[in-house]
Amino acid sequence: MAGIRIVVAGATGWVGRALVPAVLAAGDLVLAGAVSRAAAGKDAGEAIGAPTAGVIVAASLKDALSVPSDVVIDYTKPHVVKGNVLTAIEAGRHVVVGTSGLGAEDYAEIDAAARKAHVGVIAAGNFSITATLLKRFALEAARYVPDVEIVDYASASKPDVPSGTGRELAEVLGEARQAGTAKPVADLSGLKETRGASIGAPIPVQVHSLRLPGYVLSCEAHFGLPDERLLIRHDAGSSAAPYVAGTLLAARRVAEQPGLRRGLDSLMS
Repeated sequence: MAGIRIVVAGATGWVGRALVPAVLAAGDLVLAGAVSRAAAGKDAGEAIGAPTAGVIVAASLKDALSVPSDVVIDYTKPHVVKGNVLTAIEAGRHVVVGTSGLGAEDYAEIDAAARKAHVGVIAAGNFSITATLLKRFALEAARYVPDVEIVDYASASKPDVPSGTGRELAEVLGEARQAGTAKPVADLSGLKETRGASIGAPIPVQVHSLRLPGYVLSCEAHFGLPDERLLIRHDAGSSAAPYVAGTLLAARRVAEQPGLRRGLDSLMS
């Protein structure tokens, strides 16, 4: 029995290198295509130092979509992910988006395109189970503690701010929280930029991004009440392994409904 045919965009990247062998090893998935400009023309397995996969890496997603497939998984770069997602939707493919850098307006456009094409899209700032639990626990805390800010950590070379984890967390907290007690940024004097970026609606959350050598990926939700504080933190290790299971779960479930779904928690009971 044929499985779900997967195209991995960013096949030689940090997460892509872990995804390709995982797709090949899954009994219900088939690697139909791989995209990497740097490894174009090579076998997808050999390009990541693994056994031969029997799939030649394409230089662009458009080229990879010339072969029949069902789902595109995108782990590329912030400046190309939106174009890739819209290209995949136009070609009638479902899409799993693991790349960060998209904002609320981008997601609204993607949702509209997916609904029009009757395909599904699942996007998450972080596909790991523990990062999903950070989001769930922070939403629970926001029911009782209105004052919250987010600190997001990454390596000095990460090109986008904030991280997908931090942005997604701020957006959902902005919908769930009550008004806090901190003085509005607009009413402050001095360098207002030091208060971070205001993300989310109707009540935005301040997000602060640190980019320093020695960090991988971490995200903290800071809650405060008079004389007490709560910190909920997620730390990612140096391996991409935590993101694989959640990404493949999304690939298996993305066709269940048209339009965009945000976050791995949208698939969890």
